[in-house]
Amino acid sequence: MKTTILLRQVSIGEDVKTILEKKLKKLDKFFDDEVQAFVTLSRKREKEILELTISSRGTIFRSEVEAQSFLHAIDPAVAIIDRQIRKNKTRLERRLREGAFTVPSDPEDGPVDEEKEFRVHKKQFALKPMSTEEAILQMNLVGHEFFVYEDSESGEVNVVYRRKDGEYGLIETSR
Repeated sequence: MKTTILLRQVSIGEDVKTILEKKLKKLDKFFDDEVQAFVTLSRKREKEILELTISSRGTIFRSEVEAQSFLHAIDPAVAIIDRQIRKNKTRLERRLREGAFTVPSDPEDGPVDEEKEFRVHKKQFALKPMSTEEAILQMNLVGHEFFVYEDSESGEVNVVYRRKDGEYGLIETSR
């Protein structure tokens, strides 16, 4: 696994980098050597935030953990990725490395019930051209976590959403 550590307004020692890379090796059983792992370390207020993103053959796995230190955050972040993989193992077997699930799992990880099928609730609505601010207002009025709309300036379909930190995010699409 190729690991890239990104530091956002923080600094860490070589010993912490070594420990982070060692902990990530636990996920090697699922991936081949071509996989990319990105660890983003940042600090907000009194908490340290570790974001772990793994990209393998077009599939992205992501976890974000807030803890008192980066070393306290790495184990839960790796456990989240491990749980995501094991929960969806049937669907992921073709995308991960050959034999990824023949390796016995750690007993301390605990059992994970595999999700057998995705239940999808469909909803249709007409896209209305509006600004990003109008879309955020509409999202708040309906009490949702995200809102799909047509941008009045570009004509593209965009999505606004509420982030975990209380801020808003915007996903812009293009054709």
